[in-house]
Amino acid sequence: SWNVGPSSRLEAPRVVVPIGCLYTPLKPIRHPPPLGYDPIRCNGCGALLNPFCQVDYRTKLWTCPFCLSRNHFPPHYAENISETNLPAELIPQFTTVEYELPGRIGGPPVFVFCVDTCLPENELEELKDSIQQTLNLLPEDALVGLITFGAHVMVHEIGFAECHKSVAFRGNKEYAAQKVQQLLGITPMVHQQSTYSQQFGSSPAKPSNQPHEDGIGVSTDSNSHQPYGTSTAAVGRYLLPVGDGGSFAVESILDELQRDPWPTPADQRTLRCTGVALAVSVGLLETAAPRRSARIMIFVGGAATSGPGLVVPKERSEDMRSHTDIAKNHVPHLKPACQYFKSLADRASQNGHVVDIFACSLDQVGLYEMRSCVEKSGGLVVLGDSFTQSVFKESLRRVFKRFPQDAPGSNAGALEMGFSATLEIVTSRDFKIAGAIGPCCSMRQKKSSYVADTEIGQGGTNAWSLCGVDPNLALAVYFEISASSSHSENAPHGGTGGRQSTLGSSGLSQHQHHVKRRYVQFMTQYQHSTGHVRLRSTTVCGPWAMPGDGPDQTTAFVRSFDQEAAAVLMARIAVNRTDTEDVTDVLRWIDRSLIRLCAKFADYRKDEASTFRLPLEFSLYPQFMFHLRRSQFLQLFNSSPDESAYYKMILVRESTINSLVMIQPTLLSYSFQGAPQPVLLDASSVRPDSILLLDTFFYVIVFHGETIAAWREQGYQHQEEHIHFKNLLMQPLGDATAIMDSRFPLPRYIVCDQHKSEARFLICKLNPSVTHNSTEIHAGQVIPTDDVSLKVFMEHLMKLSVES
Repeated sequence: SWNVGPSSRLEAPRVVVPIGCLYTPLKPIRHPPPLGYDPIRCNGCGALLNPFCQVDYRTKLWTCPFCLSRNHFPPHYAENISETNLPAELIPQFTTVEYELPGRIGGPPVFVFCVDTCLPENELEELKDSIQQTLNLLPEDALVGLITFGAHVMVHEIGFAECHKSVAFRGNKEYAAQKVQQLLGITPMVHQQSTYSQQFGSSPAKPSNQPHEDGIGVSTDSNSHQPYGTSTAAVGRYLLPVGDGGSFAVESILDELQRDPWPTPADQRTLRCTGVALAVSVGLLETAAPRRSARIMIFVGGAATSGPGLVVPKERSEDMRSHTDIAKNHVPHLKPACQYFKSLADRASQNGHVVDIFACSLDQVGLYEMRSCVEKSGGLVVLGDSFTQSVFKESLRRVFKRFPQDAPGSNAGALEMGFSATLEIVTSRDFKIAGAIGPCCSMRQKKSSYVADTEIGQGGTNAWSLCGVDPNLALAVYFEISASSSHSENAPHGGTGGRQSTLGSSGLSQHQHHVKRRYVQFMTQYQHSTGHVRLRSTTVCGPWAMPGDGPDQTTAFVRSFDQEAAAVLMARIAVNRTDTEDVTDVLRWIDRSLIRLCAKFADYRKDEASTFRLPLEFSLYPQFMFHLRRSQFLQLFNSSPDESAYYKMILVRESTINSLVMIQPTLLSYSFQGAPQPVLLDASSVRPDSILLLDTFFYVIVFHGETIAAWREQGYQHQEEHIHFKNLLMQPLGDATAIMDSRFPLPRYIVCDQHKSEARFLICKLNPSVTHNSTEIHAGQVIPTDDVSLKVFMEHLMKLSVES
């Protein structure tokens, strides 16, 4: 948000917008390719060697910019390093490097498909077909398992070749992990990995090039056929390799899979034990693949009506909960269900397992209660109306997207997903970590010196379990300034990678030696889909504002402001606060923060709103906040609790660009007057002789103006003399396809006409500059609403900002 840090702890709150960043752990990088050796760690703080370290080539020492400790290079580095021969991690342009740790080979990924059999016949057939197609996208060595559930849970023993055999669990009973293992006839591993607390409670100062006890269920013997961390009793019975009969076994079971036969009276809902099915899936993987790459992919078509995790009773006389019921605390099953699924999420997260939810139903399915399973495990979520729609089918296929064949190293042709991921952050002095918001779970209970007193989101730690990661996942990390005054004792000044020949002497200018900087390093360890364990390090550096600079300091802040990142960071905080605060209070906090920010950085004369001018760096920020206030993330009208939870889960995991599209959708206009061009998200942009293309991330809408729609209905596009009209109709369709091709989950595609029913999807996103109360209507679509327009919003903002 701010690329220049405030000079002191007292100055930090005055900049209003929290200091933070959005980090994408698996953002694709082509150079350098994965390094096939262990990284060099600082003996003092555990940070990795990076381009900002000062290097003394004479004594073969390097100074850590985070703790100022001096470290010896290992012999194989010391023998060859020089100013002209640098390792990749010291080259200035390689601030992000990835290591493929030698000797750290994990087993193949495990995929457990958990299928709801209470679906209508046509829905179940489409779901079975989609899963069978998915099996062809898995690596040959991947392990697969199948669990089905309805009134009861069936764990299919796919390794039993003579006939279809399964173990049944009662759907109205809660099963502990040990009971699941006992009933399945599998025993925990003899060689256990270190516990969750032991793994992450150790000091980060341990050198990475020493043998690790805190592995992710991996084997140090690359020739071992049975991966360390696997129960032999489970593999071969309930889990089989895809290329060794697993795919055929699952397909044959799915071919014969029938709808749940349990009878359902007309006045009752279908018995569905989603909670027990998920508990059995977690229990199976806890024994079969602890701390190993694994995904539970649950396909559900309705709410849980039986057993633990019950969302709604089976009697149809009781309605599904709504936002009003939740606000009035009239939902007796809500709290127990949330606590139950949270306990399952904690168990999955502790073992590095991912939980994906694919929910398709016209009614709610209990996603609001189950969201902790996705948020804590880094899982994916898709919410649709039917398993027959492309929203589900194409989204499921894209889960198994692969890297291109020309990707560097072992990425070529591999799945674009990582498993058992953890993130650790180290910072320089006077710069501490307040927390993170995104699909993560706090790992360390003990505070470290990097942790701030203030907590935002998942705070109180500098290490998080991400479990599942992919190239689109972005984590919001928030920082706090802990310095009371100057940063004169901060990290070494000017660090320029390997360019410094002796400590304290280099080709740097006198000014560069006294530039005060802050450093942050992100260390992401994950298991690649090929089984290799990788460690990615990203190190960033930024200046501090000089204390007492006056106008110059304000100018430095203004120029360093990233309004797009700031809007997303504020949106994540707002969404996070809605879980514990009333939406009205959150909206009031957004308004007050915006007024304080404008009062601080705008140029104006006191009590003269006409003199109000925002710097260019802040020009878009107020309208981002305007659209955020009107968005589905903060406005609960016309949405169910499941839909609200779905939108929020997507927002807190997507990249900055995608998040901005959700907050303020993009609008393109197509007409005969020229090439397609972006237009204001405003009612005045709607014209009868133009076509609009709206991208809200969740929807892609092609909107035909009234005149265009009339011409199309008369068939002018089929006449040769009107070929340009045909091209005009086709152009937004092609652009819409291009948008949807790179999007996960697949957006809903809508083609509509002005004044028709589906036009509401576009109209509700527009700034209501023209309403039924407007006295002057020159052009545009009249929107019947009492909502405040952007113009009125800005007028009030300017008035309140300039007040004495």
